[in-house]
Amino acid sequence: MKTTIREAKKYIDQEVTIGAWLTNKRSSGKIAFLQLRDGTGFMQGVVVKSEVSEDVFQTAKDITQESSMYITGTITEDNRSDLGYEMQVKSIEIIHEASDYPITPKNHGTEFLMDHRHLWLRSKRQHAVMTIRNEIIRATYEFFNENGFTKIDPPILTASAPEGTSELFHTKYFDEDAYLSQSGQLYLEAAAMAFGKVFSFGPTFRAEKSKTRRHLIEFWMIEPEMAFTNHDESLKVQEEYVAHVVQSVLKNCKIELNILDRDTSKLEKIKAPFPRITYDDAIEFLKEEGFDDIEWGEDFGAPHETAIANHYDLPVFIVNYPTKIKPFYMQPNPENEDTVLCADLIAPEGYGEIIGGSERINDAELLDQRIDEHGLDKESYNYYLDLRKYGSVPHSGFGLGLERTVAWISGVEHVRETSPFPRLLNRLYP
Repeated sequence: MKTTIREAKKYIDQEVTIGAWLTNKRSSGKIAFLQLRDGTGFMQGVVVKSEVSEDVFQTAKDITQESSMYITGTITEDNRSDLGYEMQVKSIEIIHEASDYPITPKNHGTEFLMDHRHLWLRSKRQHAVMTIRNEIIRATYEFFNENGFTKIDPPILTASAPEGTSELFHTKYFDEDAYLSQSGQLYLEAAAMAFGKVFSFGPTFRAEKSKTRRHLIEFWMIEPEMAFTNHDESLKVQEEYVAHVVQSVLKNCKIELNILDRDTSKLEKIKAPFPRITYDDAIEFLKEEGFDDIEWGEDFGAPHETAIANHYDLPVFIVNYPTKIKPFYMQPNPENEDTVLCADLIAPEGYGEIIGGSERINDAELLDQRIDEHGLDKESYNYYLDLRKYGSVPHSGFGLGLERTVAWISGVEHVRETSPFPRLLNRLYP
């Protein structure tokens, strides 16, 4: 019976064959322990000299790291294993013998590992992070499909930008200027006027010359937009979505969280509703905490966000930022028109902003004024203005950065480990 490591639990005390690679091994004169992986998981294969032929035992002793094989044996229970089972090996058929695999079990520097990212992905830790990323994506589709959203795919090449063009990658679209998408938001607003509730999931690009542990040049965003939805209603969707994703990872990625030594007690507390603090109160709180490097009207830096999040030890919404530090499309706050109806969701444990969202301006005249104030090319935004001319409604939306969310939930320190092939300020290879 041919199966996989993940499915092998169905075959306790039965003989199966698995296609696998060797990640590590140790052996004595009478027994060899093979650490195996097959893409679905990691498992130990035990080769006992007295129970196999001399050729099989010699193969087990000689096989090299990352060699590929078909390995056959009986699946037996093993309570010491994360999986709860292992294989008592009967035979090994080598497919390809690897030599001089560069990532050995010893420690390697970050740059070396990033240069070999195409191979580093095979490691147990990186496999765990990517599995959690995959679960977050699966849970995302589940949440939005179950809540009546339609998936819409916005273009990657655009003639305009939601937040100006200063941090965009410029290219030529034949004889026209074009940019790699910074966000699909404006197109999703158009789609929301056709479908009511929509979301996208795709790559975005920001030419920020940043080297922090929170920033990638290319990253993936989940961006919902909702017609007939005000700011408070949008916040409710956001907190329910994030709670759903966290609980899904806790339920379906126990082994991976254990591999990463993640303190799951911190994640178990993540349930809606989340605490909220206004920008004004956040500034006052920071002053009381001794921060003298920020004034009203300035954006928060990483230390400020961390201090606010640590105060709650939960994801926290910072709401109603000053108009002048936010993009042109945000709806003014009727209680204070120096601020807008927006929120950033700050993850706990120092992971920073994972969601930015707002109610969108629905008045054509005000939007036209904002486009002028921001010095944007009005011609590029004619389609966006049209949305306010033909049946405009209150509407809201947000964007969640996948990689930062993966970093927070998995507990890894740097976002470079949360993308299969990360694009950093100094890295375009591999």
